[in-house]
Amino acid sequence: MRLVGITALVAALLDQISKYSVIHGLQLWRVHHIEILPPYLNFRYGENRGLNFGMFNDGVSPWFFVGMAVLICLAVLWWMRQPQPKLARFSGGLLIGGAIGNVIDRIWYGYVLDFLNMSCCGINNPFVFNVADIFIFAGAIGLVFFAKDSDKTKKDA
Repeated sequence: MRLVGITALVAALLDQISKYSVIHGLQLWRVHHIEILPPYLNFRYGENRGLNFGMFNDGVSPWFFVGMAVLICLAVLWWMRQPQPKLARFSGGLLIGGAIGNVIDRIWYGYVLDFLNMSCCGINNPFVFNVADIFIFAGAIGLVFFAKDSDKTKKDA
């Protein structure tokens, strides 16, 4: 469980530091767009009041999303109580840390701050995301590939 906790803490801190540095330090909140490596990487200011890509952003309280994130984090923590490989524990920590990073935003601002935009190959991607979203996605994929299902293991034995 220690690896899960340390990974979650580092992921949440990296997310918050990146958001503060880009949005407040570079004043992205004011200029709304900074080209970094166009078109591959740009900073674009975004306020996500819903789920991924702004889904369910009309009339849903930010506290609903905070509650959902907390429940998911608790479920992953409960799952990580079972013996799991280190990569699964690391993945669980990434997922939890990313969720905590976005929860901090929802509590502090009422929405999640997004700033990363990536486009390629003539496709203009209008969506923005943040470092926490990367950690959540990587953690979920890591859990799919590296976590062991204890029920399946017991049946096979």
